[in-house]
Amino acid sequence: MPHEAQPGAPALVSPSVTEGGRTFRPGRALRQGRKVLPEHARGHNRSLLLQTLFHQGAMSRADLSRETGLTRVTISDLISDLISDGFVAEMGVREASGPGKPAILVDLDRAGHRIVGIDLSGSEVFTGAVLTLDGDIVARREVRAVTDGDVVGTVVRLAKDLVGDAHAPVLGIGVGTPGIVNEEGVILTAPNLRWAGFDLKNALQDAVGLPVLVANDANAAVLAEYTFGGAGDDVLLVKVGRGVGSGLLASGQPMRGAHSAAGEIGHVTIGTDGGPVCACGKVGCLEAWLAVPALSARLAEAEDDLARVGVLRDAGERLGIALAPIVGVLDVSEIVLSGPAELLDGPLAEATADTLRARTLAEFHDGVRVRMTEQGQDIVLRGAAVMVLSGQLGVS
Repeated sequence: MPHEAQPGAPALVSPSVTEGGRTFRPGRALRQGRKVLPEHARGHNRSLLLQTLFHQGAMSRADLSRETGLTRVTISDLISDLISDGFVAEMGVREASGPGKPAILVDLDRAGHRIVGIDLSGSEVFTGAVLTLDGDIVARREVRAVTDGDVVGTVVRLAKDLVGDAHAPVLGIGVGTPGIVNEEGVILTAPNLRWAGFDLKNALQDAVGLPVLVANDANAAVLAEYTFGGAGDDVLLVKVGRGVGSGLLASGQPMRGAHSAAGEIGHVTIGTDGGPVCACGKVGCLEAWLAVPALSARLAEAEDDLARVGVLRDAGERLGIALAPIVGVLDVSEIVLSGPAELLDGPLAEATADTLRARTLAEFHDGVRVRMTEQGQDIVLRGAAVMVLSGQLGVS
């Protein structure tokens, strides 16, 4: 059983707390020898309690003590503070099953706060939503995607309108955007939005007055798949739309890379047989084969159903070629595809799986699963909600 974190004692488990730039998932051992400083111990225990309630639902204080390893005194103290802060509520008494006073159940106050999520990855519209703490969408807005005008003003107005739709305190705003985004929410480059070195996080935070978190859209999407879609700890999500990108979790940890560009697989050249010219100027990039506009155009030129299946299988094979080294190096257990199911599901996904099996070590990687997400087109919005839950409550 894990022990309660005391000042100066090693932290044995962490409920998705951010420390030293890394976010630790529930139940994972922190690096031995790293101490929980006195000022961090309470936050560590608070996040552990909230994480437990988020995933397991209403529990008594005694249940929480047994589950977390924290003392009943600590649990009672934390619950009192969390009720005062509006994050936890008493849900009534448990149905009595024996002698003694029935226990009072507590849970996250799931209706007490809302989250605003914004998805800037659409080619035609920017989408925003108001979500519950459980990731359910309760209000939605769309605005025309702007690429050559006041993009920031459009996003600010969308955010303000969504906050007005919340009808409850807003915990924060999460944004999934195309491009390469660093840990501080600065968009290093997003050519489609004509942003380079733009601090979207602080621009939006200053305009709206709420906490803001910004990430690449595929990195947001993989968080949604992990928290709400049942993905494992080692998963790669490939997001296919106007472009191609991916989000990666290894041992439950988001991977950013040395230049915040981990997962940028769209401009990896696939094969040595030439291919279509990519928007970046190179020939044969994965994006030139797999992005929705390019793939749809080739399907439209196909003469019959057999030829269309061939186009899809060829795209899937090239995706498998791109992913095989990643699977081999990182031992990824599943590949999740996000995008139009009519393009990605079926022959394309099957060819990807066949290629992975042919190009990796059979003893270990034959079981790698390739599947479509069940999150649908809202996956980035729900991932943006996970960003806020993790950043504000230590929950994911």
